[in-house]
Amino acid sequence: MNESDVRDFWNAHPCGDHIVGGLHGGFGDDHERFFAAYDAWRYDQEGHIPACLDRFDFRDKRVLEIGLGQGAESEQLIRRGARWSGLDLTAESVDRVRTRLALRDLPHVDLRQGSATAIPWPDASFDVVFSHGVLHHVPDIRTAQAEIHRVLRPGGTLVAMLYARRSLNYQVSIRVLRRAVLAAAYPLRRTRLLGSAPPLLRAHLANAEEAGLRRYLRLDEFTHRSTDGPHNPYARVYSPREVIADFPGFTLVESFRRYLHAPPLPVGGLPGAARLERHLGWHLWVRLQADEHRGRSA
Repeated sequence: MNESDVRDFWNAHPCGDHIVGGLHGGFGDDHERFFAAYDAWRYDQEGHIPACLDRFDFRDKRVLEIGLGQGAESEQLIRRGARWSGLDLTAESVDRVRTRLALRDLPHVDLRQGSATAIPWPDASFDVVFSHGVLHHVPDIRTAQAEIHRVLRPGGTLVAMLYARRSLNYQVSIRVLRRAVLAAAYPLRRTRLLGSAPPLLRAHLANAEEAGLRRYLRLDEFTHRSTDGPHNPYARVYSPREVIADFPGFTLVESFRRYLHAPPLPVGGLPGAARLERHLGWHLWVRLQADEHRGRSA
């Protein structure tokens, strides 16, 4: 997997852009209306995020955010008092976040385009590194964790949200249900019966035809294509044990799960959903502390 494939995908498909109609489509490049609509959707669907952020101390801390999306969490961190700098792999995200910061007069230290595997800041530049929904898209995560360790002060903190292996979405929806639906639909892909199939299913069928159904249904391949759209080139899921293995320069201090999400299962209205998400939520939040004598090399 080449990082350039990841960059090209997210540059062409900025996080969540299509869900609210697209900045360059439904909003006619009106950034303020777009950001307002995007934030309203995001915190309606993922309303746990502000409360999760409140668990951590960002005030007056030198904070580097890796992977910026539309800048929604960037704004949240700045409004919580972070001395914020941002890094994103894509020019599109950097441009959008720069516009958000200017429109809303949000104070910040720095904003750069670059890779988590070669972070363009000196050693010990930050107290906290924050990354929401990004590090599981980094193919060379060992190099990225070494770079994060390098730019953190000794004993600094990494707060990250990663996709959870022990989740309803992965264990039931991705591993079983969606693969079964695709396998059942595949023999009918060229018939009239699937003429009105949802675009998402049609895209998966096209991928399966190109790659071969058996190969496409391999769990590692299908996971890439079932987290952030059928054209997403790379994604991983994590358990706390796998976090420990992939971040050897850090000590795992705490982990918790949020966001009961498993399309197409209608899980939002389940009785006890708030409790269930703590065991089967799709978002695995982790807080790690940089070990002082480990992690400075991949």
